[in-house]
Amino acid sequence: MALFGRGSGHWLTSAAGRRLLPEGWLSGPMPWVIAIMMFLMVLAAAAGLALGFAARDLDDHMSGQITIQIVDANKARRDDAAARIATAVGKLPGVVSIRRVGDEEITELLQPWLGAGLADNDLPVPAMIDVAFAPGSDRGVEKAGAVVRAISPRARIDAHAQWLAPLAGLIASLRWLAGVLVLLMAAAAAFTVVLAARAALNTHQATIDVMHHLGSSDAQIASLFQRRIATDALFGSLIGLLLASLVIYAVGDRIAEVGSDLLGSVELPPVAWAMLGLLPIAGTLLAMVAARLTILVALRRRL
Repeated sequence: MALFGRGSGHWLTSAAGRRLLPEGWLSGPMPWVIAIMMFLMVLAAAAGLALGFAARDLDDHMSGQITIQIVDANKARRDDAAARIATAVGKLPGVVSIRRVGDEEITELLQPWLGAGLADNDLPVPAMIDVAFAPGSDRGVEKAGAVVRAISPRARIDAHAQWLAPLAGLIASLRWLAGVLVLLMAAAAAFTVVLAARAALNTHQATIDVMHHLGSSDAQIASLFQRRIATDALFGSLIGLLLASLVIYAVGDRIAEVGSDLLGSVELPPVAWAMLGLLPIAGTLLAMVAARLTILVALRRRL
């Protein structure tokens, strides 16, 4: 395929075009700078995607969960109210599961604060009932609140989403930060390409002058440099993606070893990996556009 169209005599093929730029393939620092930028970009994008999917899963999981507490020093009255509330709430539409938390389990939860001696005594503890609604259950929490208050005025409802609101805000802020970092890395990569294109233009100024005298247009000359820079950018982007993928995989294994449900939700589904795989392509296209515009603007200024 000829690099130059009509008017150039079809004399400049791809092989001949490569001979016009005699530097070795990937000889300059630009591919490795692009690799570093892509490495950081993929890590930032992976963090943003993982936090986004984690926030969505957390919202779906926690938005329909409540804990009902019945605080009453009279154990018999407390247990009776807990049984009636569990029965009434269990009949509400959209309830997926309902579980009465045992007194022994509550005592174990109190041991870090009260100590083993105090927690094992006959210390009155509230009755607790965990209720989970199906995702999308409209007004399920409100209906449960009305039923609970009608049975026992001593009962209190704690919505899990209320306590997780600060965490959701933190996740949203971190997602925005990850997005800003991706844009900054993309801008830095574009500036690197601009500098590399200008340096290549200065290095081959004599060759460019000869090509102009032979009838080559600015667009044809820009295509010659664009192809070389695109190759370097693609190589660097793939290296950066490979290294970042290894880091993400290693960090994922460490998170899995922790065994935390909250940390375990921070993971990348297949669609996220597909989006990360598009970053080298986007980076190469950005490098091609930046190189072409830089060469064209520089050539027009010199004429």
